[in-house]
Amino acid sequence: MGSSSDFFEIFATEPTAAQGVSFARFMELAMYHPTAGYYTRDFKRVGRDNKADFFTSTTFSPVFGELVAAAVVKLLAPAAPADFVFVEIGAEPGGGILRDVAHPFASYQIISLGQPFTLPDRAVVFSNELFDAQPFHRVVWREGRWRELGVALTGRTLREVELPELSPELAAHADRLPKSSAEGYHIDLPLRTIPILERIVGPKWSGLFVAFDYGKYWQELVENLPAGTGRTYHRQKMGSDLLARPGKQDLTCHICWDWLEDGLVRAGFGESRVDSQESFFMHHAQKTLAAITAAEAGSFSLRKRMLMQLMHPANMGQKFQALYALRK
Repeated sequence: MGSSSDFFEIFATEPTAAQGVSFARFMELAMYHPTAGYYTRDFKRVGRDNKADFFTSTTFSPVFGELVAAAVVKLLAPAAPADFVFVEIGAEPGGGILRDVAHPFASYQIISLGQPFTLPDRAVVFSNELFDAQPFHRVVWREGRWRELGVALTGRTLREVELPELSPELAAHADRLPKSSAEGYHIDLPLRTIPILERIVGPKWSGLFVAFDYGKYWQELVENLPAGTGRTYHRQKMGSDLLARPGKQDLTCHICWDWLEDGLVRAGFGESRVDSQESFFMHHAQKTLAAITAAEAGSFSLRKRMLMQLMHPANMGQKFQALYALRK
């Protein structure tokens, strides 16, 4: 298991560590380095207790899986679910939304991050918070132009710096940035979501794509969120110090729904939709919702409490959204 000192030693080997690397590169090391990365270290990240850093919809198993399975069956109709393999991408080790759920699909497969995306010809491809876990770039509008923010190391102290020029990855997408903005306006750019989507939808499988995540549309990101959307999660608390505890806290930002929808169109999918988690299940899993509610009508059971966490607007019902589309 890596420690924070391991991270600083690793970061110090970057060729421009003293001057600054892109925030995306810093996050790549902090989240995915084989020995010091947050997602590669063996410890509890997800759960409701204070030893975990955050909880997500998959925490509420098996209810979440039952709702997803019911919604998928409805969205596939009139096709038979038994003709499709349900593939989940990026599940936590030991996790998986259908692991405790009787399902109607041909089979259930999990592809962990780092494994090749080998998909069957007919598939339901599902992910939960896969896209927001990708490294992102940061920019600020200052003195008439966009400047990329990076991270530099002095001794054992990390600090935010402005890079002298845009990193190659960001420069390739610079035309996405607005021509002007308010002084000091920040945008967190989830550019890595584009290639990971292309890896998923590039192979010519047919079926349903469903991704649960949290995001915004581009117009809101560039007009209404001047501090950006980058944030941390540690011991169930959200924070804004992105450089604290590298490798030991979650780093994330809102994804951009427009970019993913555009990618689905390019890959030959039909019309895509983005619904709140609450709306998605209300429209596509009504019978299962009703069955859970009616099964223990006189009690406030664990399953009903899970349902309230997943559905209520003040809990996860509006915080998370579902993007979905079909390809024939």
